[in-house]
Amino acid sequence: MTFVLPVGYNAAFAVASNLTGHRLDPFMGHNFLVEVEGLLVGGFTRVSGLESSIEVGEYAEGGVNGYVHKIPGKTRYPNLVLTQGLTGLDTLYGWYADVARGKVRRRNITIMLLGPRKLPVVWWNVLDAIPVKWSGPTFDASQDSEVAVEVVELVHQGIRKPIGSRITELGRAGIDYLRSGDGVL
Repeated sequence: MTFVLPVGYNAAFAVASNLTGHRLDPFMGHNFLVEVEGLLVGGFTRVSGLESSIEVGEYAEGGVNGYVHKIPGKTRYPNLVLTQGLTGLDTLYGWYADVARGKVRRRNITIMLLGPRKLPVVWWNVLDAIPVKWSGPTFDASQDSEVAVEVVELVHQGIRKPIGSRITELGRAGIDYLRSGDGVL
């Protein structure tokens, strides 16, 4: 099921926000959680590779010289890279070691961006991930305050932004407006 607001709603919401003086500030990217199969697996310092792109093929139609047709093709996903401070909890390394020994188990991962109240405001589900690369910490005696980190790269079969996440984004604006005192809660 796909949940899409018609373009008119976006414009109406923008106008209403300007009229009420209430604005939607962007979320801060430093406050997030990562779950693997519903379990928090440590404090992560960085997540990268949360992206996708669609290949575009070209078709030159005979007799049409003004343009070339652009046709969407396959969706590609780069590796998801998780970086976390090294602790005694080695869930990700254990998963990687199992895959290296041939015991492949695909897992779903959820990346949640938290709002100012430390509650999830947007999240993405990464489907059927498998760790394919692990990097341990770099040791340097001259850096006494650096945290030891490990990095795990995962291949996966897609990213989904669930409808609940998208509704939460819309609901946040309404609730913030009501809590501002301009509305009724």
